[in-house]
Amino acid sequence: MNRIVANFLTRCFASSETIALLLRREDAPRPQQRIVTLEQVLAPRYMAWLTFENDSGANIYVSANPLRMGSRKRTKECIASIRHVYIDIDDDGDARLAALRASNAVPAPTAIVSTSPGKYQALWRVAGFDFERQEQTLKLIAQAFGGDPACTDRNRVLRVAGFYNRKYSPAHRVAVEYPTDATYGPANFRLDAVVGASVLPLRGNARKSPTGQHSHSEDDWVWVCGQLAHGRDAVKLTHELATQRSDKGDPFYYAMRTVDVASARLWLADGIPIDDVITMLEVRRRFEIPAALCSARAREIAATAQRMIARRKTA
Repeated sequence: MNRIVANFLTRCFASSETIALLLRREDAPRPQQRIVTLEQVLAPRYMAWLTFENDSGANIYVSANPLRMGSRKRTKECIASIRHVYIDIDDDGDARLAALRASNAVPAPTAIVSTSPGKYQALWRVAGFDFERQEQTLKLIAQAFGGDPACTDRNRVLRVAGFYNRKYSPAHRVAVEYPTDATYGPANFRLDAVVGASVLPLRGNARKSPTGQHSHSEDDWVWVCGQLAHGRDAVKLTHELATQRSDKGDPFYYAMRTVDVASARLWLADGIPIDDVITMLEVRRRFEIPAALCSARAREIAATAQRMIARRKTA
């Protein structure tokens, strides 16, 4: 276990960096927090203490980003630099993770942590992010892939791979995989397409032009919905929209998602069961998306459309 923990922490942080550890027990009124250097954590006696605490019921977390030297708290002002962007996936985890892996809007995560059965944290090691850009990216990733919207602060803590998640009985060993060893910059996250399609009907969230008119993406959404309502072929509509939006980083991905989210929303609004909507989306894209990912993508899009309808009803 110590080897897995040490490997996870040394991949996340550089030598001599200051980090925060949080030990939280389900039956304790407040957690313990320790501000330490990476070397202190990796020392055998410290690691043995953490293992003892975890074995006796404490859940172990670590700050997602390094702290300023000399920090005594884990406030936003104490964060030294941005090391990671991340998403916390609690609901329909396997499908959402599959959709994330298949997406062209984000690169491959540098770590995928299995926090409990069907629940995940995906981390991307990054450079070149300021605080504002990081938190904006966290919100867009959560919105795009159905992550926990509360997990979008730069002083967030994450579960440490290798320890046990003590919320469950029997306890779940927190596992991790490392799809890549890359470090990414802001340009690697192209979230305008996937988020644009999912939030466009909510006028307050849509980007406006300097003149106060609707954004180009919002106009696309209205046009696509109108075309589909009049029976336009979805595949032809996708190719036409992709041709019109060559300004997008991935025009076909943008067009395909916009058309499919709009279709799912129309079908659900017409009373078609969500399982049938998922099947129709799978059949539509079976020749364009690998079979292993097509089903997960269809479930994620149908769930997105369902949330859009629910938000409209409560607005």
